[in-house]
Amino acid sequence: MARWKGWEHTRIDPSSGAVITAPDELSPGDIDAITPVIVSASRSTDIPAFYGDWFMDRVRKGYAVWANPFSGQAQAVSFEKTRVFTFWSKNPRPFLPALDELSREGYGILFLYTVNDYEDYGLEPAVPPLDERIRTFHELSSRIGPGRLTWRYDPILISDHITPGRILEKIQGIGDRIHALTRRLVISFIDISRYPRVKRNLAAAGFSGIREPAADEVTAIAEGLAELNKSWGLEIQVCGEKTDLSSRGIQKAACISYDILLREFPDDRLLMDFLSPGNDPARRRRELKDPGQRNRCGCVVSKDIGHYSTCLHNCRYCYANASRAAVEKNYQRYCSNRDKGIFLPAIVE
Repeated sequence: MARWKGWEHTRIDPSSGAVITAPDELSPGDIDAITPVIVSASRSTDIPAFYGDWFMDRVRKGYAVWANPFSGQAQAVSFEKTRVFTFWSKNPRPFLPALDELSREGYGILFLYTVNDYEDYGLEPAVPPLDERIRTFHELSSRIGPGRLTWRYDPILISDHITPGRILEKIQGIGDRIHALTRRLVISFIDISRYPRVKRNLAAAGFSGIREPAADEVTAIAEGLAELNKSWGLEIQVCGEKTDLSSRGIQKAACISYDILLREFPDDRLLMDFLSPGNDPARRRRELKDPGQRNRCGCVVSKDIGHYSTCLHNCRYCYANASRAAVEKNYQRYCSNRDKGIFLPAIVE
C-alpha cells in the first residue's frame, strides 16, 4: 500500500514569512518550513472561537509554528502552497468576519462544526447556548454553502441519565432545525479507555458516571439515526469507530474528505493536482491517508497548527486540555500579547 511520504520543505525568512528561493539569499536566521496543501485549524483547540486574530495575522505573515504536544519540538508551517483551511469549532461566530478575507485571498474553506446538546448536563460549560449555535450554523451555511459545512455530533457518551434514547432526542432536536443547511452529519463515540486524560478530566469535574456506549447501545443509536435520516436525507458517517454500521446507512467517516475536496473545489488546479483525480484516484486516496491520525481515520493528510491546553470551552470530556488551570494560564499569556498587538508564530510559546 502506498503511503504518504511527507510535505515538501522550503526555507523562509521568519521576520516576513517570505519564501527564499535564491541560494545567495539564504542566511543563518532562515528557518525550515513544511508547505502543506491542507491546513487543519484545529483538532487541538478552537481557533475560530478564541484565536481568530492570531490565525489571520499568521496567514498575512505567511506561516505559523506548531509545537509537538509530546516532544515540544517546533515545526514551521508555510502557507505558500496551502489551498484549503479546514476549521474545527464549537463556536465559529467570532471568526465569521474573517471568511471574506480568506476567500479574497483564494483559500478554500471547510468547516466541521460540532453542535451537541449537553446543556442539561453541564458537559460543555463554556459553549454558547444551543439556539445561538444554531443561528451561527445558519449564517455559516449561507456564507460557505452546505457542501462545505459538516455537522458533527461528537462525542456521543452514555451515563445513567444520558441514555441512547435521550441522545437520539437531542440529535433530532438539532437535526430537524439544521439538516437543510448541510449535507453531512459525522458522529463519534467517546473513547475513554484510549485516552487517560479524558478519564482524568471527567473525574476531576465530577463526572465519574460517564462511559462509552456498549455494543447494543451503539446499534440502537445507529438504528435511530437511520430512522431520523429518512426525513433529513443526510450523508451520515461515523468517525473512528471499529463497529461496521453500514447496514444502518452509516459509513466510515473521513472528516477531511477526499470526495468533498474533489466536489467542492474542482476549479482549484493546484489542489486537483495534489489529489490527482485523473491518475488512479483509488491509489492516491490510499496514499493521502493521514498517518498522524488513528488507523480507522479516513482523513486526507493535513497539517494541524493548534496547541493543546488552549481551548476555553473546557468541555469535561476533552482530551486536548491538561487542566483548566493550564488553559487559563496559556490564554492569559496569549491575551497579554494580543492586547499589545503581538501575535507570536505559535498560539503560545
